[in-house]
Amino acid sequence: MFSALFHDLATLSLCVGFASAVWMLATVLRHPPHMKVMAWVWPLCALFLGPLLILFHARHGGHGHASSGKPRAATIAKGTLHCGAGCALADMIAETLALLFPALLTVFGLHWLFAERIFAAWVFDFLLALSFGIAFQYFAIAPMRGLGLTDGLREAAKADTLSLTCWQIGMYGFMAMAHFWFFPHILGRTFDAATPEFWFAMQGAMIAGFITAFPINRWLIARGIKEAM
Repeated sequence: MFSALFHDLATLSLCVGFASAVWMLATVLRHPPHMKVMAWVWPLCALFLGPLLILFHARHGGHGHASSGKPRAATIAKGTLHCGAGCALADMIAETLALLFPALLTVFGLHWLFAERIFAAWVFDFLLALSFGIAFQYFAIAPMRGLGLTDGLREAAKADTLSLTCWQIGMYGFMAMAHFWFFPHILGRTFDAATPEFWFAMQGAMIAGFITAFPINRWLIARGIKEAM
């Protein structure tokens, strides 16, 4: 009974997240953000934050320069969401590819380094997320600082590597509890990326990642290593 209710809850949450992402996509198309990369950030983060992201954008999204008098906590939150967007995109791609092509995880340590599939998937997730995170950060930093490709990528890596690592720590911690405890011991079975339950857990994991990445983003922004959004 509980498993069926959880399935319905997971399905509902994913539908709300998808509808929120569509809403945000329509919003940024009508009102393009000053920082163009944020047009990706808002819809991607709506997938896991849902209506909360829509409300946050309505209050703090703005269409002018990121530092124009926005509350400090909101500025830090936007910088953290910028990191989370890369993670969200990477996780969706990596987990889907791992589901469709299981042998791919051998490259990332399955069988020869890890006995558990989830650990190899995390390596894949992290490497892809880091690539997307640096790319997203490049398109935020390079235009604002007038940097070329090499300097821009170097500064983007400095700005995003620590932030993304802290995000992934929270995300992996949450997914570990879901995978090793909640799914098998509470629901009585395991789930993979073909099920709503898995992606519902991933929504929670992304929120956990936001929480663990927020403090380091405050530090990075305060020291000018990362641009305020």
